[in-house]
Amino acid sequence: MDRQPNTRLADLFGLAGWSKGELARLVNRQAAAMGHPQLATDTSRVRRWIDMGERPRDPVPKVLASLFTERLGRVVTIEDLGFARTGRSGKRQAMDGLPWAPERTAAVLTEFTGMDLMLNRRGLVGAGAALAAGSVLTGAMHDWLHTDPALTAEAPRHDDFFASDSLDQIGLDRYEAAPVGSQEIDALERSVEVFRAWDANRGGGLQRKAVVGQLNEVGGMLAYRHPDHLQRRLWGVAANLAVLAGWMSHDVGLEPTAQKYFVIAAHAAREGGDRPRAGEALSRAARQMVHLGRPDDALDLMKLARSGSGEQTLPRTRAMLHTIEAWAQASKGNGQAMRRTLGEAEELFVSDKGDVPPPSWMQMFDEADLHGMQALAFRTLADHDPSVAKIAQSHAKQALRLRNAGFQRSQIFDYISMASACFIGDDPEQADRYARLALVSIGENSSHRTWDRLREMFRLTNQYANYAKIQDLREEIQLVLPKAKAKSKGSGPGLGSPGLGRNFAI
Repeated sequence: MDRQPNTRLADLFGLAGWSKGELARLVNRQAAAMGHPQLATDTSRVRRWIDMGERPRDPVPKVLASLFTERLGRVVTIEDLGFARTGRSGKRQAMDGLPWAPERTAAVLTEFTGMDLMLNRRGLVGAGAALAAGSVLTGAMHDWLHTDPALTAEAPRHDDFFASDSLDQIGLDRYEAAPVGSQEIDALERSVEVFRAWDANRGGGLQRKAVVGQLNEVGGMLAYRHPDHLQRRLWGVAANLAVLAGWMSHDVGLEPTAQKYFVIAAHAAREGGDRPRAGEALSRAARQMVHLGRPDDALDLMKLARSGSGEQTLPRTRAMLHTIEAWAQASKGNGQAMRRTLGEAEELFVSDKGDVPPPSWMQMFDEADLHGMQALAFRTLADHDPSVAKIAQSHAKQALRLRNAGFQRSQIFDYISMASACFIGDDPEQADRYARLALVSIGENSSHRTWDRLREMFRLTNQYANYAKIQDLREEIQLVLPKAKAKSKGSGPGLGSPGLGRNFAI
């Protein structure tokens, strides 16, 4: 049977801008630097990889992943290049190998975090890939998420990735994995809380590298088969760190990288038997989609997140999931559906008796967050129906009243939601007051999403540009905001300025 062209490799090859001869020479040079001087790739071989779908022998796929990662300024894995890993059985998986086999999860997160750290270390940033559509993710993961993995002591051990020279071959530092005990996992769980608190207060920019590095180390620990109770806790740490890495990446505009971390988090949570955590990880990907102006994709993901979370999901967690779905509905202008979903969220929130302690990752969704998300949903709907601006203002005031110390980023979002709703509601005096409160602390925060929200609020000031106070406000906003960067070559849909006009994550 004739081989089919490798369209994934062809697309990335086109983005990179190399000739086939250049890529062949780069492969030989990089392979030699990695300790494989025997490779002798030529132009015809590169052509067969692309046009005939031929899979190169090891270690070439890892060499190619390293080259494309460095060239494009974003993580490119072997699966992204269209190469199935050696030893993988069964039919080819759907999207980037989703869902990958259970024994691959630790290897995937370790390889991906290692590549991410390499980009960070070399000063490369960027988001030159398109996000996968929500329907693609849900189609690939539905059946997988609705089944529970077998975590038994008799389960086979799959640590070939760590036992091999794979990390050396892609030019990354080897992490010397070793079994860990309960005290080490206690320390890891405490570190997650520290990172989570920092992110909530100061944004994701300053600590992202530290979180990715910690996740990379946890991936190494998961190479060993620990007793079940420890293995589950390690998977829980991995899931929490992956969500944080994704949220911090989203917070600074690394959108495809963020999406990959959310998917890794869902895999890790499911491996640990925590389906509610897997659903919450997917809800983060949905929030990202709404932020990027893709509410239909968000609704696809929320359907999977809610159904895949399982019956053990606490009412407060289900309330949180409902608020995200409501925000997506608001961005489509579906006011009736949004109100109904927010009503269900309120009922679920108050029905939570608190007799079951919430998981650590839900402790930040409190009454202030509920009002904050309601304010965001009504403010978003106000773009379609200005009459609801007053309702958005009421919820934003409640959120600000209830916010605890240490949640500076959410407070900034509340101020901007309030100011935006006031501009839409024809109250420029009140809008000016809250906008200036946002400006007081926005410079102390590393969240690019706060800048996005501020840019949208700036658009709403246009109709009041002749007011003296608003003229001054507009000048101050222009001084605070960084200059928008030009869209890079090869940027995927949803990553440039289009689609960021109305909807922003809180």
